[in-house]
Amino acid sequence: MEIKKHIEKIVINIGIGKLTQRAHFKDKVFPDVIKELSVITGQKPAVRQAKKAIANFKTRTGDPVGLQVTLRGTRMEDFFGRLVNLALPRVKDFRGIALTNIDQHGNLNIGFREQYVFPEINIDHSTVNFGLQVTIVPKNKNREKAIDFYKSAGVPLKK
Repeated sequence: MEIKKHIEKIVINIGIGKLTQRAHFKDKVFPDVIKELSVITGQKPAVRQAKKAIANFKTRTGDPVGLQVTLRGTRMEDFFGRLVNLALPRVKDFRGIALTNIDQHGNLNIGFREQYVFPEINIDHSTVNFGLQVTIVPKNKNREKAIDFYKSAGVPLKK
């Protein structure tokens, strides 16, 4: 099955708000997070910055608050294959993805608490722990057709 015909893009997001409070964030932690996300996706992430200063969250305008990667084409196909065949089976106590994770437009949202489910990441050499959000955006914006595609592509959905 050709994934490119059915999926428009895959977007991976990471919020780094909690990590900014760690010591040496700018020189050690932030570059490690970028490096690990680059290894997972095969593409350098775009840094998302705070638009407003919020005192309660200790952010200023322009501070990095997240990282985002948008995958299309061959990288998207490779990531989708690794996600379905390698990463999801490695999730602890995994029983399938609930159908509530698919919105009315057919977008599938999967959250990971830690990046170690991806086989590219070596737990022994990793210095940071972060969660990530994966959004799969189909070309067909019909929820029912998207569910049928995900099932045929091997995505483990709950019944």
